[in-house]
Amino acid sequence: MASVAEVSIRDLRNHGGDVVNRAARGEQITITRAGKAVAQLRAVPDAPLSAEALLARWHMLPTVDAGHLQADIDEVIDANL
Repeated sequence: MASVAEVSIRDLRNHGGDVVNRAARGEQITITRAGKAVAQLRAVPDAPLSAEALLARWHMLPTVDAGHLQADIDEVIDANL
């Protein structure tokens, strides 16, 4: 979960670039005026991938040999559990 911090309007004015960089890295920042919360600053979420982009990525995945996969799983998991 992202951390939450408070920044006064004065600090936002004096260090706006730093505060925005913190928010862009995922920190949720509450802006305060006279010690009272008045606004929140957070990163803009990334745009979701389109169906076409997801399909293109899917087509680039290597094929999986079910027999080899099962053998690998059997090596690390005790079948008696």
